[in-house]
Amino acid sequence: MNSVFNQHISIDFPNDISLIIKREDLIHPFVSGNKFRKLKYNLLQAKVEKKDTLLTFGGAFSNHIAAVAFAGKEQGFKTIGIIRGDELFDKIEGNPTLKFAQENGMQFEFVSREEYRLKSEISFLEKLKNKFGDFYLVPEGGTNELAVKGCEEILTDEDSVFDYVCCAVGTGGTISGLINSSKENQKILGFPALKGDFLKDEIRIFAKKDNWDLISDYHFGGYGKVNLELIEFINAFFEQTKVPLDPIYTGKMVFGVIDLIGKKYFPAHSKILLIHTGGLQGIDGMNIKLKQKKLPILITND
Repeated sequence: MNSVFNQHISIDFPNDISLIIKREDLIHPFVSGNKFRKLKYNLLQAKVEKKDTLLTFGGAFSNHIAAVAFAGKEQGFKTIGIIRGDELFDKIEGNPTLKFAQENGMQFEFVSREEYRLKSEISFLEKLKNKFGDFYLVPEGGTNELAVKGCEEILTDEDSVFDYVCCAVGTGGTISGLINSSKENQKILGFPALKGDFLKDEIRIFAKKDNWDLISDYHFGGYGKVNLELIEFINAFFEQTKVPLDPIYTGKMVFGVIDLIGKKYFPAHSKILLIHTGGLQGIDGMNIKLKQKKLPILITND
């Protein structure tokens, strides 16, 4: 496991506001950020239950699918990925995420978007068990009680100096862990990558405190949606800080925080901690889409 460290963002902000980013993206080269945290206790539980197969769900460029494939191989599990979109079955070679997962031993089952919506139904899961045998189920995005337990380990005692802790929100597991391990003086702010208010109900299932809020103004049109403004922001941020951001999650969160600083959302002298949840593997797939749309690509190295 690589070391995680808090990196100062060398940008001058008004009102003496300081911005630090926790580099969870460096925790592991292939199972980075919140995916490492979410899988940690789930993999231990799978071993306790003597399961030899992990089954999970995800989309075409899912960070979770890539992480489960590599972590499963590393820990000696077979892995099965139920992939949203039956049109993808013959497009693996052109998809960096699916190709990586397959190279790490993951077996795919491509299903229609209609069938994919049934992923939590008992009848659908029974159908999968009849086809693949016994397995340890890892939910889409990895969020369950064990995942939240892992995410509770993101914050350390050294982080108690921060007034605000900000993170991107997908399925709600990461922010729930941050809420549970936060101090009384801290406010946890989540920046959803998806449209809709349903996430608050999901978070309340796991969160044990009420010192949090969601800021839903920075999804850029919804999950996986990007525009020129976001791309240019991520590239400019990298040029200035040498911190790569993914365009689905962390890039939108950092954009939102810096925009809110400019709008004086945060009180003067606030100390803000940004959680970099990884997800950089998805940039290759996004750059394929950006080239097709004749937009600039995302820069991840000098």
